Amino acid sequence: MEIDLLSPGNFRRGQPHAQFAWLREHAPVYRHPEPDGPGFWALTRHEEVRAVGRDSGLFSSERGMTISDSPAGSGGETGGAKMMLVMDPPEHTQFLRLLSREFTPRAARALAPRIRALAAQIVDEVIERGECDFVAEIAGELPSYVIAELVGMPLDDGRKLYELTETLHTSPESQPPGAQARATGEMFAYASRLIEAKRRRPGGDLATQLLQAEIDGRRLTDVEFQLFFMLLIDAGGDTTRNLVAGGMLALLEHPEQQARLRADIERRLPTAREELLRWTSPVVYMRRTATADTELAGVPIAAGDKLVMYYGSANRDPRAFPDAGSFDVGRSPNHHVAFGGGGAHFCLGAHVARIEIDAMLREVLLRLDGLELTEEPEWLESNFISGPRRMPVRFRPGRWVSERRSA
Repeated sequence: MEIDLLSPGNFRRGQPHAQFAWLREHAPVYRHPEPDGPGFWALTRHEEVRAVGRDSGLFSSERGMTISDSPAGSGGETGGAKMMLVMDPPEHTQFLRLLSREFTPRAARALAPRIRALAAQIVDEVIERGECDFVAEIAGELPSYVIAELVGMPLDDGRKLYELTETLHTSPESQPPGAQARATGEMFAYASRLIEAKRRRPGGDLATQLLQAEIDGRRLTDVEFQLFFMLLIDAGGDTTRNLVAGGMLALLEHPEQQARLRADIERRLPTAREELLRWTSPVVYMRRTATADTELAGVPIAAGDKLVMYYGSANRDPRAFPDAGSFDVGRSPNHHVAFGGGGAHFCLGAHVARIEIDAMLREVLLRLDGLELTEEPEWLESNFISGPRRMPVRFRPGRWVSERRSA
């Protein structure tokens, strides 16, 4: 079996599950070569992925979240300011407190009515046409709108920023030179304009709260706010967008499971949502760096070694999931690691994401009758984020149910 987890081409039709299966069986802690680096340990079993993700003392995030040693937001190009994803406790804990109140289960439940209303509006925008690009016009819309409302910016701006995140996650080789750098620059420029706007006219939104918050008696610098903003826009859309698109594709590919879900959607939606998270695993991996010599599954790990947790592989591990290769909307229990598997870096927005997923799937399944593909989906060419980037579909035209927006 040829193993190459770096080539984006191997992720062109989803994650390389044949490679993952071989690694889980023969080399669950695998020394993967890296053409422009020292190499890394690829972790493909559920047990090791969870263990590394939960131990931020022995396995640090500060050297970066991506395999490359020069990740965005690591502080090298931002005057020492870092994205929260590349912090360890106690620094990570301090920054986390600035946001955590807005993403508790109670706060997420309070957002539910508005999220359901937005989901209905999104389906309304396409339902009379009988066709659309499922990714751009359905799956990508809701998380863009929700994070825009939380941050306190126009909904249409959320959609434009979502397009920038696609550029950030697509392999540089498949884009014009400098595309990712330009997208990062546009994201930071928007954040700078937002800073000015919120300082002139503060509101009850998350952007204002971040600008007025203090850590150790000081307020965030502009660069720290920009990194927070980039994290919210980027991570706030990934899981939901790719889960809803990739999950709907899974349901189309498993019509008997789709029928089970449709037959009793309110009862089965919670287990179906978790199975879709397990099955699609929108975030392919996260990286950690060993802080001391240790051992994993009998393999010696040296201080400074890079370890890469492959969530999509861990979520298909037969040691952790009975009949792991089968898609089952009624699966329970389901201890997947699609949100990181616990620890300091467990996905902050998991509660909001689950409400978004439920709202969007409910609208699609109940209202878009006869939904089917019209072309083969085009996948995001990325070894870091997994999901369709384009998925043309058709369905029987239906009725608009929300109040129409004025022209």
